[in-house]
Amino acid sequence: MDNLFHSETFGDLTLELVKEKIEGFISASPEDQYQIVIGSDSQPKNTEVDFVSAIVVHRQGSGAIYFWQREVKNKKYVLRERIYEEASLSLALANRFVEVCHGNGISKYNLEIHVDIGKIGDTREMLNEVVGMIRGSGYNCKIKPDSYAASKVADRHT
Repeated sequence: MDNLFHSETFGDLTLELVKEKIEGFISASPEDQYQIVIGSDSQPKNTEVDFVSAIVVHRQGSGAIYFWQREVKNKKYVLRERIYEEASLSLALANRFVEVCHGNGISKYNLEIHVDIGKIGDTREMLNEVVGMIRGSGYNCKIKPDSYAASKVADRHT
């Protein structure tokens, strides 16, 4: 995964700078409720697959900020492999994010992982496996139609 995150508001940032921007966003309105979400999506393009992962900080009822990063893999994936790769990228990013934010108060917000799968469509057969993998790693998990970090934010950049 590209080490830089991108933001339409803040430009290109390291994960440490992403943490600082999130701290600033939360400290600007500390009495509000926040949700921190990570999600990934992918798009095959010829012999490559474009993977995008996003960190979304939602100030509930009052907007959000997000940061995303891209990785292009030169490999053909079947759908099942792509979904597992998306989930794995989200888990890896969540673990890195928690490590960077440890001890600064951001970690008190329940980090949630959004996956681009649902009860309808080709991915429904994988639902229990992927959700179980994420929950088994210690994170809450949302699927379509509630998985906006993957199906809307990351999807926007694939």
